[in-house]
Amino acid sequence: MQNNNDTPIKTNAQPMVITIKDRCRVCFTCVRECPAKAIRIEHGQAEIIVGRCIGCGNCVKVCSQKAKIAVSSINEVNTLLKSEQRVAACIAPSFPAEFQEVEYKKFVGMVRMLGFDYVTEVAFGAELVARKIRELLADTNDNRYISTSCPAVFGYVTRYFPELIDNLIPVVSPMVATARALRVLYGDDLKIVFFGPCIAKKSEGYSAELEGEINAVLTFEELDYLFENFSIINGNTSIYSAPESDFDPPHAQRGNLFPLGRGLLETAHIKEDLITGEVVSASGRKNFKDAIMEFSSGDADAKFLDLLCCDGCIMGPGMTTKAPLFRRRSMVSKYTRKAIRSRNPDKWVYYMDKFRNLDLSRTFSAFDQRMQVPNEERIQRILENIGKHTPDDELNCGACGYPTCREHAIAIDQGLAETEMCLPYSIETLHSAIQELGVSNQKLADTREALIQSEKMASMGQLAAGIAHEINNPLGVVLMYAHLLLEELEKNAEHREDLEMIVSHADRAKKIVADLLNFARENKVVYKEVNIAKLIQDCLKSLTISDTICVNTNFDQLSVTKAYFDREQMMQVFINLLTNALTAMPDGGELKITARDDDSRIYFEVSDTGSGIPVEIRKRIFDPFFTTKKTGEGTGLGLAIIYGIVKMHRGDVTVKSNNDINEGPTGTTFTVSLPKKF
Repeated sequence: MQNNNDTPIKTNAQPMVITIKDRCRVCFTCVRECPAKAIRIEHGQAEIIVGRCIGCGNCVKVCSQKAKIAVSSINEVNTLLKSEQRVAACIAPSFPAEFQEVEYKKFVGMVRMLGFDYVTEVAFGAELVARKIRELLADTNDNRYISTSCPAVFGYVTRYFPELIDNLIPVVSPMVATARALRVLYGDDLKIVFFGPCIAKKSEGYSAELEGEINAVLTFEELDYLFENFSIINGNTSIYSAPESDFDPPHAQRGNLFPLGRGLLETAHIKEDLITGEVVSASGRKNFKDAIMEFSSGDADAKFLDLLCCDGCIMGPGMTTKAPLFRRRSMVSKYTRKAIRSRNPDKWVYYMDKFRNLDLSRTFSAFDQRMQVPNEERIQRILENIGKHTPDDELNCGACGYPTCREHAIAIDQGLAETEMCLPYSIETLHSAIQELGVSNQKLADTREALIQSEKMASMGQLAAGIAHEINNPLGVVLMYAHLLLEELEKNAEHREDLEMIVSHADRAKKIVADLLNFARENKVVYKEVNIAKLIQDCLKSLTISDTICVNTNFDQLSVTKAYFDREQMMQVFINLLTNALTAMPDGGELKITARDDDSRIYFEVSDTGSGIPVEIRKRIFDPFFTTKKTGEGTGLGLAIIYGIVKMHRGDVTVKSNNDINEGPTGTTFTVSLPKKF
């Protein structure tokens, strides 16, 4: 096993909590609640780093998806119970808070029914520990101590404050003290199983320093499972008959207060004097860390720190009760009062004297899990990668599981976190992706529309060519004979007017056929150098423009004066566009022609202040034969021809129009874009 720095771990650290990946929704709640930052997010999955984990179980408590579970020791216990060896069950003093509906003697009877030879109170071991701590603190030396009854606390110190190892009070926990006392009473071959509210006890019980002292550690949740598996309890309410039984001696008195906040001090008769400040008690995942940090820096000059990782052991992650904190405190206090009244004080004194010289000492080994903090330059680079370019960008929202953006950046560098954990960054990235997707979708839609238009134009072109060729010859005959007849008739002849009507409409039909042939003809583009300003002026000169129309040209944004395209074809494009613009302003207005360019394209805009094009027909204006003009005034081929010519030049033509005066000035702008190079 290796740590994050790929250096061998000098411990027999075992996983206490595992992740069921199928249940993990990567909400980062476990990261936020882990005081040791022992959870790595990798490839979108939460992974517990065994070496860094102190077993506090906060991740188990807060995971709504039940993706974090404590490693079970039930199989080991079943093996012990099936063996011929004597096995003792050591019950943590927080049991009244877990089994609130069961009278304690009934509870003891239920434990015995599992097959245990002895059922004892760890609370007595707590009293032995409390006495030893009181004696050490009574010494007049200058030693400063941190309590070691909570394995998550000393696990945190050995990993993240190894310089404070000598300050860990060298006294075993109540669990180990009870085990040592029981072996004095019943022999060294006695097997010990501990039941309690704590997951970290598993790490303590199986540690190398205490090897063999505790044979198995189970949580109260696992004890509930055993009761159900042995059919001792049915669900949470119906309890099968179990004979009442009392705990085996030695019995405890005030030691039952140990699982409460300041319970150690109460048991040891140590006062937390706010004036002297020599003794400080703190509990909870944040408070115990702050106390250790201030103790290390010298800000807290207390002689003794009484610390619990949870808000008292009664709030441990190995409990199943949903009762609130003070309800649990009340149940433990109630049981303690009852124990003090019912226990024989002389026997308590006897056992306390019997174990006065019991060895309660232990040692602690450094297991340094501190990681190198990156330099400021690297931190800033990571912050910029997640969109934190200035201090104002650092929201410190905590959504990533880290209290500040800076701590998140450090965790990224240390391989504990990913950039995607930053919610504002992910949202911004998602918005950018959506915008890019929107642009891509629009381009795809435009391309699809252009393809449909091209297919339509090709089909109509083939049809138009066929019709034009079929009509052209008979139409020519009609025109020829009509002109011959017209030449032979006198000016005042009776049928001359009718004949002129035939000639006029035949000429119009010929023009339509010519337009059809132009539309259908696959002309080649003959690229030549063209003076842009002269081209526009020539187009304007070829048109008859009313005095009521003001013409403005603007080429100021054009960096080139000459371009390469087919002059004749582009004249046809602009004449058609200008003609349409003039037609749209029968009562006068402004005609504006603008030319501009960028690095690769030239843009021509023809704008009018006419009535505008209704929204419902804008998509059809480039369709062949579509026209809004009256019958006889247009063929509907002008814009279709423009579209075809522009596309042959590898260009594009678009339109913007407004016909609703409530939305602003009415009018239409056609934009033709052409590549600079062919």
